[in-house]
Amino acid sequence: MNEAVLVIEDEPKIARLLELELQYEGYQVGKAESGTEGLEMYNDGQWDLILLDIMLPGLSGIEVLRRIRAKDAMVPILMLTAKDSVEDKVSGLDLGANDYITKPFRIEELLARVRAALRLSAAAAASSSGVSPHASHESSGHASEDETGWLTAAGLKLNEGTREVSRDGTPIELTPREFDLLVYLLQNQRQVLSRDQIVQAVWGYDYYGDTNVVDVYIRYVRKKVDNGFNPPLIHTVRGVGYVLKEQS
Repeated sequence: MNEAVLVIEDEPKIARLLELELQYEGYQVGKAESGTEGLEMYNDGQWDLILLDIMLPGLSGIEVLRRIRAKDAMVPILMLTAKDSVEDKVSGLDLGANDYITKPFRIEELLARVRAALRLSAAAAASSSGVSPHASHESSGHASEDETGWLTAAGLKLNEGTREVSRDGTPIELTPREFDLLVYLLQNQRQVLSRDQIVQAVWGYDYYGDTNVVDVYIRYVRKKVDNGFNPPLIHTVRGVGYVLKEQS
């Protein structure tokens, strides 16, 4: 294992703990004590994952996240914070954070989330190279995929390789997590998917968070994919989960 992890954390004891535990697991580790230093280290290096505190001197963690996502949609970013409010979580997730860990945390859980994020990142990279991480799904009920690699449903089109999304010719911008969620819904078109199924497919088997995160991201994707378009494609099946299909 030689993945490189950048830790942006201003509390010395926490930063040192993370450094030691990550190094023990075989990761290469870089440390920054402020948002400004963290952004500089990100720009100067090649990182496979970033652990990013929200409350930082200099640039805030949210601002660092925003600037990184402006140029890099793929690197996994896990937010660390002592705050536990829904607003903080939504703000970070909406800007493209891959996960959210509240202090104090159990190091075993944090390491599990790091492994899950790296595994999903590797799967996304394989997908963009033409090797689909969902190749083992059965074909019945899946969205059609034409010879150019587009997944389609009604006027919605998505290309896993180029990460292009559009509906009725209008381009749609999605965060990395929103994109992965829409891919899964399209690949299982007309199949009702439970929250647990979606969490395992999109967030990974090691995800320990609340499945309510699915409801949050369904709302994000629905707003971008369905609002202003007809017919609606993403439907709620009360008490079960969600389904992507042309008719309710």
